[in-house]
Amino acid sequence: MPVKPTRDPAIADKPGQCWSLHRGDALDAYVDWPRPALIMSDGAYGVGGFPGDPRTPDDLVGWYAPHVECWSKYALAATTLWFWNTEIGWATVHPLLAASGWDYVQTVVWDKGVSHIAGNVNGDTIRQFPVTTEVCVFYRRRLEFETPEGIMSAKQWLRHEWQRAGLPLHRANEACGVANAATRKYLTQDWLWYFPPPEMMERLVAFANRHGDPHGAPYYSIDGASPLTAAEWSRMRDVWTHAHGLTNVWAQPALHGSERYKGNGVRSAPRVHNPGRQAAVHLNQKPIEFMRRIVAAATRPGDVVWEPFGGLCSASAAAVTLGRRAYAAEQVEHFADIAEQRLAEATTGEHDDL
Repeated sequence: MPVKPTRDPAIADKPGQCWSLHRGDALDAYVDWPRPALIMSDGAYGVGGFPGDPRTPDDLVGWYAPHVECWSKYALAATTLWFWNTEIGWATVHPLLAASGWDYVQTVVWDKGVSHIAGNVNGDTIRQFPVTTEVCVFYRRRLEFETPEGIMSAKQWLRHEWQRAGLPLHRANEACGVANAATRKYLTQDWLWYFPPPEMMERLVAFANRHGDPHGAPYYSIDGASPLTAAEWSRMRDVWTHAHGLTNVWAQPALHGSERYKGNGVRSAPRVHNPGRQAAVHLNQKPIEFMRRIVAAATRPGDVVWEPFGGLCSASAAAVTLGRRAYAAEQVEHFADIAEQRLAEATTGEHDDL
């Protein structure tokens, strides 16, 4: 378990606010943040895109390693991680994430379209298909249990505890009030294993502790003192709210309209006055809609969302507008200034297109 948090004065956390912005390195802030339901990572890509971003993906593992260590330390059993990067950048960091207890779920592809390519592409020069995509990779925290026999996955643990109680496998069906679904779904060691719903888990736990060998009780306990409750089991599974018709390919041009922040820290016309042609303030500002999709799918109202590499804090702004609590960090003062303004607007509901 992590040490008890202490308040860092560098975090701007005002009464009534549902967000905190740390002006500095997230490594100095993690200990002070509430444990997250979701971590949105949009850090180094290995393209030299900002000071400190490695020039190539080769050094990304070292760049991310201390952050991944903290994510793994402070994550809840149900925390999800959403890792934005290039294809090769993500592939380079994936072994580190897997070794740190993060299980790959799927890759979301942002298709920016042909318009993302500036001018004509000289195929003889690049000698590859033009790149118009980047990825956001979804991970779940690996659910494991410590036992005297070693670390076990949830699938192994469910069967192990039932057998430790001295009960025949078929009696799980009696416990759950089903014909054969309990042994076939919840106690199986086959690849097609089902996470028991809380009410079914509650029945398994109660039955094992009522009818199992009293000398080994309690069964299905995470503290060795009392059996697991339905509420505790429910909190061990990540949230998922499905949106019908939404796939893992998100087609939207890179931001150029009113949502994009320009060099003077304001948005493009027509919403604000933006004289002259100015470069975007941030090289890779993410669409707020993408962040809303992720936060809506993988968190509940009131949940904590971490954005350790805030930039303009698109994920945090989305989280606040959806009734979540956002904790972000940003080291570049200009970015942090814009992010703070953006989060304040999100708190008041002043703008929809944050």
